[in-house]
Amino acid sequence: MITYKVVLDERRVKAGGKYPLVFRVTCSRSSSNYYSGLSIAKEHWDSAASLINKHCPNYKELNRSLTTKFLNFQKLILDIEAEGEFTFDMLRERLTEKPKQKVQNYTFLTYSQLLISELIEVKRTGNAIVYQTAVNRVMKFSENKQLRFEHIDYNFLDKFKHQLAKDGVKQNTVGNYLRSIRAIYNKAIKAKLVERKHYPFTDISIKTEKTAKRSVSIDNISALSHLQLKPKSPKWYARAYFLLSFSLIGMSFTDLAYVKNSNIVNGRLIYKRRKTHKGYNIKLTPLTIALLNDLKRGGFYLLPVLKANVEEDSVESKKIIHQWIKTSNKWLKRIGADCGIEHLTTYVARHTWATTAKRMGYSIEVIAEAMGHEHGNRITNIYLDTFDQDVIDDVNAKVVEVLNK
Repeated sequence: MITYKVVLDERRVKAGGKYPLVFRVTCSRSSSNYYSGLSIAKEHWDSAASLINKHCPNYKELNRSLTTKFLNFQKLILDIEAEGEFTFDMLRERLTEKPKQKVQNYTFLTYSQLLISELIEVKRTGNAIVYQTAVNRVMKFSENKQLRFEHIDYNFLDKFKHQLAKDGVKQNTVGNYLRSIRAIYNKAIKAKLVERKHYPFTDISIKTEKTAKRSVSIDNISALSHLQLKPKSPKWYARAYFLLSFSLIGMSFTDLAYVKNSNIVNGRLIYKRRKTHKGYNIKLTPLTIALLNDLKRGGFYLLPVLKANVEEDSVESKKIIHQWIKTSNKWLKRIGADCGIEHLTTYVARHTWATTAKRMGYSIEVIAEAMGHEHGNRITNIYLDTFDQDVIDDVNAKVVEVLNK
C-alpha cells in the first residue's frame, strides 16, 4: 500500500529561515521525500490541516499552488501503479524527466526532424543523413506533410516497397530505408507518441542482397602503382589516395581526411575509425611515408581535403568528403578503363588489401585482426591481442610490397 502526504521538512532550513514543503511517500514501510518547490516559515504551517495558514503572506495563492502540485504528484504515482509495480526509483525518474511536446503536435516528419537534429548535435552526422534520406523518400511517396505514425501501417509500407522497386531502387537501399523508418517508429513508441499496437513491421520482410566483393588482382594493383600519370593531375591524386588507403590496411577516405600531424607518432599512424570507433596503430611503410609527403599540406589536417575551420563530423564536413570521394571515384574509373581494371573505387582499396593478404597465404584470423574485425576463434583472438602489433606490421609490409613488383 502506498500513502502520501504533505509535510514541512524541519530537518533542513533554507535561506531566510524557511523550511521546504515536501511530499512524503511511504511504501512497504519505507519513506522518501520529494521537494514540492515551495518553502515557508515554520510558524506558517498548519500540520493538522496540511495547509499554509492565513498568517503567511499570499497564503491563498500558495495553497492553490501546493494543492495543484500535490494532485499532479498523486496522479503520477497512480500512473506508475497502473503500469506495474511501483518503486521509488521509477517515481524519481518520472519526476526528473524533461517535459515532452504533446503527442498530437508530432507528425512523422516533425518527430523525424527532431531525431535528426539530435543526431547532428552529438556528431552522429552519418546516421542523421541516413535517416534524412529515408524520411525524404517516405514523404515523397506519401505526399502528405501531416503523415502520422498511425498512417504508416502494413499496406502503406507494402505499397512503399512496391513503388521503390518500380523506381529501380536496389534491394539493399530499400532495406536501408525500411530499417531507418523502423528505427524512427520504435523510438516514437518509446516516446509514447504512438501505441505499440500500431507497430507495422511485424509482417514486413526486410531483405538484403549479398554485396559482391570487388577487389583488384595482385598484377593489376602492381600495374596501377607503376602507371605513368602526370604529377598533381586529377588522375594522379585519385591514384595516390587509393594507394595510400591500400598501404594503410584499407583505411577509409573519411578517416584519411581527418588525419592530423598529431596522429603520427614514432613512425606509426594512430587513430580511431569513425565508423566503428575501433583504435588502429599502423606502422608506416616507406611507400606510405612517400605518399603522405606528396599529398600533405601545412595546416590543421594533414591532407588537403578539409579546411581547418570545418567542424569535425558536421554536415558540412560530410558533404565535402562525399564530394571528394565522388570526384576521386570518377577519375579512378577512368584510370581503370585505361589499364583494364573494372569497378575501381576508393572503397575497393580495402577489399583489395584483404584479398591480397589472403592470396599471399595469411589466415582469415590475422586478416580480420588487421582490419579491425573479429573472427570466431576466441583463442586466436586472445593470442593476437598479445602479439598483434608485430604480426600486423609484418603482414602489411608484405602486402604493400606487391606494389613494387
